[in-house]
Amino acid sequence: MKNILFVASECVPFIKTGGLADVIGSLPNEFDSQNYDVRVILPLYSCIPWEYRNRFQYMQHFYLSLSSSVKDKYVGVFNYYYNRINYYFIDNQEYFTCDHPYGSTEWDIERFAFFDKAVLSCLPLLDFQPDIIHCNDWQTGLIPVYLREEFSKGPFYQKMKTILTIHNLKFQGVWSIDHVKAVTGLPDYLFTPDKLAFYQNASLLKGGLVFADYITTVSETYAQEIQTDQFGEGLHGLLFHRRLDMLGILNGIDYRLFNPHKDLSIQFPYEVSNFRTQKPKNKKVLQQETGLTVDSKKFLIGIVSRLTDQKGFDLICAAVDQIIDERTQLVIVGTGDNQYEDSLLYYASKYPGKVAAHIEYAQDLSQKIYAGADAFLMPSYFEPCGLSQLIALRYGTVPIVRETGGLRDTVMPYNQYEHTGLGFSFAHYSIEDLVQCINYSKKVFFEDKREWNHMVERGMQADYTWAKSKESYEKIYDYLSDEK
Repeated sequence: MKNILFVASECVPFIKTGGLADVIGSLPNEFDSQNYDVRVILPLYSCIPWEYRNRFQYMQHFYLSLSSSVKDKYVGVFNYYYNRINYYFIDNQEYFTCDHPYGSTEWDIERFAFFDKAVLSCLPLLDFQPDIIHCNDWQTGLIPVYLREEFSKGPFYQKMKTILTIHNLKFQGVWSIDHVKAVTGLPDYLFTPDKLAFYQNASLLKGGLVFADYITTVSETYAQEIQTDQFGEGLHGLLFHRRLDMLGILNGIDYRLFNPHKDLSIQFPYEVSNFRTQKPKNKKVLQQETGLTVDSKKFLIGIVSRLTDQKGFDLICAAVDQIIDERTQLVIVGTGDNQYEDSLLYYASKYPGKVAAHIEYAQDLSQKIYAGADAFLMPSYFEPCGLSQLIALRYGTVPIVRETGGLRDTVMPYNQYEHTGLGFSFAHYSIEDLVQCINYSKKVFFEDKREWNHMVERGMQADYTWAKSKESYEKIYDYLSDEK
């Protein structure tokens, strides 16, 4: 039996801002409980819904000092058994009373430095000694650092190994060296260019990448991309240096959760055998609810996304006039940068009945878009993995994507001669290539519906569960454990 502790800043169903929460909420459940005891530890945010917090069980508490200026901080430890997984929560009202799990970077660095040290400090109290601590993103980047520098001398910690998974390299927890020193209590010799120092500042993620025993990313292509200057966010040299201890493992989704046959958010459930009759009904419902012209013959493109440059919204907003015509509709749900929110609302007013923009986080509406749209647009500038295209495939909504990161690894482009492929893709990040790719998808939709429907079938039958990916994680866990 190997003991694995996942550490993260968010996790479904307790708290979610992005795909990280979906991964932490599903991957731990995939491992064989006879061989792996997998548990999860999170901050106890006040914004976790009361329906869960009310069930958390107090275990014990202690006090923790980070540095000479951050002393005697209360650490409460709570436990909750949910969906076959033991969850632990680190409580401190000063740090985790919040309406949103993240605040300013300066404050978050102190909060998550506290969380990371509290996680290591509480382990002897849990009756659980991890073989592997599986860290996720910069918020947990100090765990490998603290473990190596402060905790490894104790017999309880000596054999523990760490894995750090990069979900998005763009976010690194960077602030001034003086501030990071002051709140973490880490010694001066760690703030050098080969350790935490990062262009006159300090990076918590870099610290984790230097000290972790192994690094993973969330797709094979992204693992290669982040070793380049274009996508390496200033860390490409370090990641190239660590390439032999790094592996890209594609994220999956829970097919029990994302299932158009059992999804309560959609009015007309369907599966591969009846999508031809049932999916158009969901399309009409979506058109009605979003104010689009109700017409099953329109080509309806859906988007569920953060409205940011990374997700390609500079291209999308510049191309709307070329995308929309008498046969094409566009529906968007999401929040993000003000310029893109305003731009999409402008196009919704310019093209009533053809463009619908819902500037909100709306889970039910998102599911209706996956179920009711014909195509799903995701022209990301970079995409570590992406879960939306996997959900779209599961719901028979054909992805239109740019060939980057996980999008390249999951959306095999349509080949009209071999009758293969799951969607449409383009390589160059340009308005022209985006519009050309969308126009090609329209051509197939309107002129060869038989081929389109076969593509829908292939997408719905594709296997993007966690089955293959969790085997890759198991091999890493076994490899690191056997190293002891």
